Amino acid sequence: MSYNKPLPRLDTDNKPFWAATKDGKFMLQFCKDCGDTRFPPGPVCPKCLSPEQDWKPASGEGTLESWVDFHRAYWDGFKDELPYRVCLVRLAEGPVVVSSLVDKTDNLRMGAPVKVVFDAVTDEVTLPRFTLA
Repeated sequence: MSYNKPLPRLDTDNKPFWAATKDGKFMLQFCKDCGDTRFPPGPVCPKCLSPEQDWKPASGEGTLESWVDFHRAYWDGFKDELPYRVCLVRLAEGPVVVSSLVDKTDNLRMGAPVKVVFDAVTDEVTLPRFTLA
C-alpha cells in the first residue's frame, strides 16, 4: 500500500494499541494498581507512577469535544482531501483522543455521539477514525 501522510511511530508502549486497531479493536491502557485508564499509553501510570500497565477493550464510543477543518495541506498527502476534519473525542471510558472525523456534514455540535471506525492505511497501520453515531 502507498500512503503519503504521517504515520504513528510504533514503540514498546503503543504496539498493543496498533496491533488491536489492525484487528478492528479499540483498546486502552490501564493501570493494574490504581485503575486509571488513559491515552496515549506510557511506561508508567501518570496518576500513581506504577509500572504495572495492561490493556482492556474499549467501547470505541464517545462524544465530540471539538473539531477543526483544515483548509491548508501541511503535508502533501492531504492536498486532495481539503478541507479535512480533525477532532477531539472524549471516549466513554474517559480519555480524550485526537483523530479525524470522517463525516463531511455541517451539522456538527459539541457533545454529539461518535463511534470509532477503522481505516487500514498500510499493511502495518490501521488508523482509528470517528463518525457520528
